[in-house]
Amino acid sequence: MIQNYNPQKIFLLTLLLIFISSIYSCSKNEEILQEHFQLSLEEKNFLDTLQYKTFLYFLNEVNLENGLIKDRNTSTSPSSIAVVGFSFPIWAIGTEKGWITREKAAELSLKSLEFFWNSEQSNEKLATGYKGFYYHFLNMKTGKRFWNCELSSIDSGLLFCGLIFARQYYSGDSHSEKRIRDLSTKILERAEWSFWQLPESSEYPYQISMGWNEQGIMSTGWFGYTEALFLYVLAAGSGYPNYEKAYESWLNTYTWREPYKKEFGHVVFPPLFGHQYSFLWLNPKGLTDKYMKKKGIDYFENSKRAAYVNREYAIVNPKKWIGYDSLTWGLSACDGPESKYNYADKIFFGYGARGTSGLDSTELDDGTITPTAAGGSIPFAPEICIPTLLNFYKKYGSNGLWGKYGFFDSFNPTLNWINNDYLGLDQGPIIIMIENYLNGFIWKYFMKDPIIISGLDKLGFEYEKN
Repeated sequence: MIQNYNPQKIFLLTLLLIFISSIYSCSKNEEILQEHFQLSLEEKNFLDTLQYKTFLYFLNEVNLENGLIKDRNTSTSPSSIAVVGFSFPIWAIGTEKGWITREKAAELSLKSLEFFWNSEQSNEKLATGYKGFYYHFLNMKTGKRFWNCELSSIDSGLLFCGLIFARQYYSGDSHSEKRIRDLSTKILERAEWSFWQLPESSEYPYQISMGWNEQGIMSTGWFGYTEALFLYVLAAGSGYPNYEKAYESWLNTYTWREPYKKEFGHVVFPPLFGHQYSFLWLNPKGLTDKYMKKKGIDYFENSKRAAYVNREYAIVNPKKWIGYDSLTWGLSACDGPESKYNYADKIFFGYGARGTSGLDSTELDDGTITPTAAGGSIPFAPEICIPTLLNFYKKYGSNGLWGKYGFFDSFNPTLNWINNDYLGLDQGPIIIMIENYLNGFIWKYFMKDPIIISGLDKLGFEYEKN
């Protein structure tokens, strides 16, 4: 049983494995560490271990025949196309750290690309995609649509971000790397972005629809502020019509709040993943648009303040959950204990988008914490996120929170409950954001792509000097 893992032994054994590669990668790529936070040796070694063990999720939960990766580490799990998108930079991180060869990373990437390029694109019920986009969940073996799920704009977008990274990172002359660039470009150019645009007369004028099924385009658009910021940049750079009106419509739905104190003021979205996913890819340091310019901050600072508000909520702890404090916090989308644990006036939920933007703006707080909340916010607020993760490891690791892929998805100290599963959608941001914190690795390659350069320019984004 994973609960029998001794985290101290795992920590030491993993350090032996990654010691040489960590020295190499740190000497090569350490110029962008946060200016105002100095990692201790213990914290540095811990991050190395956490990255490596999280990397193992992707290495072990992939179908080597088609490159699809499980949504979660269960025997019946389908693949999530967003998680496959995360895998492209994660293979590259493994290469840079010496965990796999560049040739192996290219091979894994190419398997995915060949599958997505050759899979069925039609309106048939069990096709893999339609109009150049893909269904949210796919059968791990066949690659066909799973659960009769929606054709997903946001999850296709996260997949496409992985392709954009891949075609920039694999710049070599080998057959595999040339093929990666070629297939990535073909898949990106096949996407019919105009398919998603909602009409001017709709509740969400010109915005990108959240999805499609046989009944037609879903009437709800991606309105701000959510994780979909990157989607508008990607769409604008890929031929989306009326992109200026679409982005104006997006900005018009922003909500600014100043919870606890004025210094915490930010554009809110209660679950922390909404402040993370776009910036797995886009470098938020100095990134502004006309809305942020008026507020006097950039998107990096906005995400930092969101993390601090999430932590402050745990410190105040209005519902008096056991365990909440300055080193035990983190509300975001994750699994939960479910209603079978309900007692008295305490209600518990299963999977849900937990979050907070202050005491009067909180969603599904049932005492459940997810490590990806702090893990995915490391670049913005390392001074609170890294000590929090280390505290999770020391305080809860030996009780079952730490296993073969690092932190399990979620835990609830009030119930002494720990999730049995790992979720790829929560694993990915941990390893990616640690690497962005250390050296800006994913940002470096992603931001060079002409689609992204064009999209940012068309929507009026600018980089302000700090």
